Amino acid sequence: MLNPKLFEDVSAKIASVIATSPLGDVEKNARALLMSVFAKLDLVTREEFDVQREVLARACEKLAKLETRVAELEAERTISPARSANAQSAGSN
Repeated sequence: MLNPKLFEDVSAKIASVIATSPLGDVEKNARALLMSVFAKLDLVTREEFDVQREVLARACEKLAKLETRVAELEAERTISPARSANAQSAGSN
């Protein structure tokens, strides 16, 4: 059987070689480049996104309720003038 310690040693040696080689510099430069690009994109965190999604959901619920209420009030308003007109015509007879 192969010794797990041997794999750990080999892995550590490979990691140290990569860190000191040009490949390690490429990785560092690529990370720095990506970080600068992401900073320019003005991205938000997942937490901020989730919070704004909840705020939007609540606003949509309120809007739906307000639209329903406005429709009810408009319906009452169109019925009221008709009742008033009927009452006036009945009173003049």
